[in-house]
Amino acid sequence: FVIATRCFLALVCIAAALINLLGDIAKGGDMTPIVITADSRRFALQASGERFTPWGFNYARPGKLLEDFWETDWPGVEQDFREMRELGANVVRVHLQVGAFMETADCPREAALARLANLLKLAEQTGLYLDITGLACYRKADVPAWYDALDDHRRWAAQAVFWEAVAKRCAGSPAVFCYDLMNEPISSGPRKVADWYSGKTLGGFDFVQFIALNPESRPREEVAVAWIKTLKAAIRKHDERTPITVGLLPWSPKWKWLSGFTPERVAPELAFLSPHIYPEAGKVNEALDGLTKFAVGKPVLIEETFPLNCGTKELKSFLKQSSGRACGWIGHYDGRPLAELEQRRGEHKLSMPEAIMMEWLKLFQQLARDMKQ
Repeated sequence: FVIATRCFLALVCIAAALINLLGDIAKGGDMTPIVITADSRRFALQASGERFTPWGFNYARPGKLLEDFWETDWPGVEQDFREMRELGANVVRVHLQVGAFMETADCPREAALARLANLLKLAEQTGLYLDITGLACYRKADVPAWYDALDDHRRWAAQAVFWEAVAKRCAGSPAVFCYDLMNEPISSGPRKVADWYSGKTLGGFDFVQFIALNPESRPREEVAVAWIKTLKAAIRKHDERTPITVGLLPWSPKWKWLSGFTPERVAPELAFLSPHIYPEAGKVNEALDGLTKFAVGKPVLIEETFPLNCGTKELKSFLKQSSGRACGWIGHYDGRPLAELEQRRGEHKLSMPEAIMMEWLKLFQQLARDMKQ
């Protein structure tokens, strides 16, 4: 009887594993490339033409970038993807670091590209599309000295090598939602040698990067367009389909278009616009006004948002009101499951950042169905 019982339990476990596996295969098998509709107003599934509304997360962990843990804790990455899917996400934005992917200016790291291929398979298995953001230099200590020593032209050439290698590896996967050329680039006037970054950090990371130090008397909007064209051409050598965008700093009454990437100028080169908007307390209407500045005839995806500068109630109001102007939203997930955060709250161990994340994940889950419809 004992042996029979153990055999029965073993069969149950095997059956459950097969069901989960088949479920993942079904999700991956159902994936079809995402395209822009003919009227340039929204996203759709290529196979059916059905509306697709990006609703997802920027993915990292507290104090860690993806490359810090995807080799040492791959099972954890798999679990995080399943958790994001269960929360209602259909898109995950991942940030690829230059230092992890480039050995030299003209030589990509094969090991990193192989790990990226594994991430594509995981995305296909879980039914999560990837917003692949590249050229990240968020932690200064990880940026190769040779990279920062390059002049504008050679740095652009190295960036083109990066994107050509990534696009070549990703081109065959239906799970790639888009390529984001860089997170929050700035096109400005002349700068000092090797002065590529803002010098302002958040959580130890500098998320802003300048695209040129010597614009050679060209208007900064012209430099931004030329940079986009250069990297776009590199991607299109291997992938003629996947939408291309750029993670854009927001418009603000004080700074206007601080980045130099004005929507009217860059939109013709991009499939859609991806502003990053964190509403401030008491200024939801200002955030909405800023969003309208990106309405220039291309779909608008709010690629970053979060209750960083306001409460979840105001963020909810912003999200709901923005639905007539944006057609997708991406927040943040840091690998801490909602159930774990709620347990820590019950044990009176919840920190302030954890409390904010917990309330955000609850809001994300609550709004998932309505926002995606």
